[in-house]
Amino acid sequence: MARWTGEWLSAPKVSLDDGEPPKWPGEKLGLPEDGVGAAAGGGRRLLALLADLVLASLVTSLFLRPDFGDPALMQTFNFWAIGVWALLTVVPVAFFGFTPGMAATGIRVGKLDGTPAVGLWRALVRGALTFVIIPAAIRNADARGLHDRATGTVVIRLR
Repeated sequence: MARWTGEWLSAPKVSLDDGEPPKWPGEKLGLPEDGVGAAAGGGRRLLALLADLVLASLVTSLFLRPDFGDPALMQTFNFWAIGVWALLTVVPVAFFGFTPGMAATGIRVGKLDGTPAVGLWRALVRGALTFVIIPAAIRNADARGLHDRATGTVVIRLR
């Protein structure tokens, strides 16, 4: 069953590569077990996403005042907040490797080949798949979500 479902369902406890499961997330990618450069945990990633969403709402509220009693206005507010979130996510990741929320939580996105810039197309694909939520939530033994595997990236710790 694991062959056709891929690596995100953990049916066998044995890796198909060399017969043993990794000892820590990122081991097979050459990442350290702990500290700077280690694979970022789910808590930090979730906290960074929430910080980015709050920041996007705050920036949107500078230009469009939210009114919880007016559903039409809130729909417009949410539409613009999603656009601001996309801008806050894609542009910084493409050029710097992290969003404001990632910077606050001490994590960044890096390419598996080690080059410093993630690039615009990878950042766009990662942002679109993160927006869908499910690809970012399904992670493998290396702590990489489907969006990371699709773009050849990994989220690592900065501190």
